[in-house]
Amino acid sequence: MQINKELEDLMNDQLNFELYSGYLYLAMAAWFEDQNLDGMASWMRVQAKEEYEHAMKFWKHVVDRGGRVILKQIDAPKSEWSSPLEAWEDAYEHEKIVTKRIFKIGDLAEKLGDKSAIPFLNWFYDEQIEEEEQTMKVRDLLKKVGDSVNGLYMIDNYLRKRSD
Repeated sequence: MQINKELEDLMNDQLNFELYSGYLYLAMAAWFEDQNLDGMASWMRVQAKEEYEHAMKFWKHVVDRGGRVILKQIDAPKSEWSSPLEAWEDAYEHEKIVTKRIFKIGDLAEKLGDKSAIPFLNWFYDEQIEEEEQTMKVRDLLKKVGDSVNGLYMIDNYLRKRSD
């Protein structure tokens, strides 16, 4: 079934936003490395890779449905944060934006009765629950430890365990 042009455009926009997401997480990884928080930097590098995989899922869906992928300019992400907490707050807020964007695509797919796009998007709905939960959890842990250097390094060490 040929993809609807409006849906194709939204999916292309999301594909590009997923690439931006990866770029943002790489910027966070670079900042964390500069702060000697290697566990957080590692977590963000893994997350960046995951965002690129999400972009490729949209790519494949558009192409498989007879559409065309259009790559657009990716803006430079923020590169400085005042604290690890601020960076994780930004990550959580970013994931909430991604969720809203995915829901918008889903709303259009439902309106169009696109029975191929709906199961494809269900994977992203589940993924966004995980993405929001992970970033919210670290944000909340950082709030709990406050100014404790020991607490910060315990969280950093915990995040180092994430692998791709």
